[in-house]
Amino acid sequence: MLYGIAAATAALLLAAVLAAVFRAPALRAGILDRRWQRPLPLLGGLAVVAVTCLVAGVGEWSRVAPLGEGVGDLLTAAAAVAGLGLVADVWRLRTRVLVAGTVVAAAWVVPYDETGVPGGMLAVGWIVLASLAFKGLDHADGLAGTVGVVTAFGVGACAAAEVMDGLAVLLSVVAAALTGFLMHNWHPARIGLGACGSLFTGFLLSSAVVFTRAGYELGPSVAVVFCLSAVAVADALLVVLARTVARRPLLRRGPDHLAHRLRRLGLTPQGSVVLLGAASFSSVLVGVLVHAGWTGSRAALWVAGGAVLVVLVLVLLRSPAQPPRPTTSTQVSGQLRVRNG
Repeated sequence: MLYGIAAATAALLLAAVLAAVFRAPALRAGILDRRWQRPLPLLGGLAVVAVTCLVAGVGEWSRVAPLGEGVGDLLTAAAAVAGLGLVADVWRLRTRVLVAGTVVAAAWVVPYDETGVPGGMLAVGWIVLASLAFKGLDHADGLAGTVGVVTAFGVGACAAAEVMDGLAVLLSVVAAALTGFLMHNWHPARIGLGACGSLFTGFLLSSAVVFTRAGYELGPSVAVVFCLSAVAVADALLVVLARTVARRPLLRRGPDHLAHRLRRLGLTPQGSVVLLGAASFSSVLVGVLVHAGWTGSRAALWVAGGAVLVVLVLVLLRSPAQPPRPTTSTQVSGQLRVRNG
């Protein structure tokens, strides 16, 4: 308990310091995103990854807080996915490369002895989809970090209920590191999470859910897994529907995510993040209650119904966003890469 508190405190402070330190090198190197017509450095995710691996590694090395069987491999795989995301932040990298790398990492960490081969394949598919969906949340200041913190606490509670102390401590470190990062990412953000941090967080959280639900029946597990990532899933579903209706390529970025739609309805940037954070807290709470057996898995139907209703209303209430103007993108020589949305 004492180490968990100390580790979380250290992670929060270190992430806040590193995020501030990495801002200047990202600006000089041109590792930038364009958000609301302003350049945004993208090495905040590297700070989160470095701090999480450092603090968790110290606990494992000192044996004060060993990660436990399989958790070390999970962290290593998440760091590898983060490295792939960092490459995508610095240079142009095709989406299929990110997907392939995430598939390999997910296939490595799934506990097949508890899930079985069919269940393991489903788990791999879910980890990949959840990681990419979480990456999609990095379209608004503070959103990915807020949802990540809420989800990390929820998954950590599930891990604690399963007496997976090492995994619970790791998730508390992730939550603390994201909180330190949020000190610089709240609107108007001074640094962004980028593909490095968003893929790392999404992969780690979704894999941790698989670990905690391994050995349980498929139906209740699906309910828990969905509730713990309902906001990211709803955002991805909204994007797919909006771009399909507008006959736009699914992989072309544009202002058609949840936060974009809420802003067009009159919410402030901060207000939209607070609303989505509250929605994430509500769905995560249902997932924790279902996992702990304090409520039935049918409670997840309310979460699913609410998510589908919100997505359909946002699609029908506003016409699909216009496709962004084509822009030239490069970062190799220190120039700004323009990313719409």
